[in-house]
Amino acid sequence: MRVIAGECRSLPLKTPEGLDTRPTQDRIKETLFNILQGDIPECVFVDMFAGSGGIGIEALSRGARKAYFIDNGSAANSCILENLAFTKLQDRAIVFKQDVTSAIYNIYEKHVDIIFMDPPYEKGLEKGVLELLKNAKYCDEDTLIIIEADLKTDFDYVTDLGFEISRVKEYKNNKHVFLHKKV
Repeated sequence: MRVIAGECRSLPLKTPEGLDTRPTQDRIKETLFNILQGDIPECVFVDMFAGSGGIGIEALSRGARKAYFIDNGSAANSCILENLAFTKLQDRAIVFKQDVTSAIYNIYEKHVDIIFMDPPYEKGLEKGVLELLKNAKYCDEDTLIIIEADLKTDFDYVTDLGFEISRVKEYKNNKHVFLHKKV
């Protein structure tokens, strides 16, 4: 795994050992950031269920002003800190070693531009996170929420929570679902 573009282009990133994390493949990460390229510069980015931190680090490398990394796994957290130190991006990063549902309340921003979450597949964790984000003051109709999920994960419930799907990008084994709060 590596940083695809930006100031840290081509730098290799470590991934936590074991099966607890599932790093986003470089080609999928590249496709995602091609979609987001105009939204990244100077944004505030949140990487939930961050694993190695590869998605948030990619955002920082491409010009995000600040990135939050949230993961409660010890191995993942150590990996995020090592990758941030190696890429020299730690001055623009805030790392929370805690559960995502707790960390949501520790983000003190007026506005977050992009929230990316890659929870373990088929556990329904994204629904609980969306239930909390609907009341988070920093998450408004201009906040883009992206969920990486298994292809068969159903998101029909999001309208009942006050969100609308603006785009779905499917890959061979998974997909990115792009959401906004309804106005």
